Amino acid sequence: MANEFPIDHLGIAVASLEGALHFYRDQLGLAVTHRETVAGERVHVAMLGAGESRIELLEPTEADSPIGKFLEKRGPGLHHISLRVPDLAAAVARLTAAGSRILNEPRIGAGGHRYVFVHPSSTGGVLLELVEAHS
Repeated sequence: MANEFPIDHLGIAVASLEGALHFYRDQLGLAVTHRETVAGERVHVAMLGAGESRIELLEPTEADSPIGKFLEKRGPGLHHISLRVPDLAAAVARLTAAGSRILNEPRIGAGGHRYVFVHPSSTGGVLLELVEAHS
């Protein structure tokens, strides 16, 4: 692929948004650019600007949510890397044709962005999110 896909954000699982914001916002000085609850993912989200990219803090709303399970199994930390793609359908088709394992149908997430996750078995051990760039 000759395309350049910039990092959209780094997703970090946290037990408490407020606790994490104490570091990222209050101590480090990053600005919170967006906050919301994504009911379908059962997660509270805070986005912070980090240059051309963002940091996404993810706090579970329920213990059995994907982020809740991640925290139980691995503890707080890096959950995923997200790349911005110009055409999500084309990227998914290309990856699927090449044998990559896509974890979900495209859906709407934080900030109204369409996304999919690519299984770590296809990416060398990293959960990868592809986010369609807004036009």
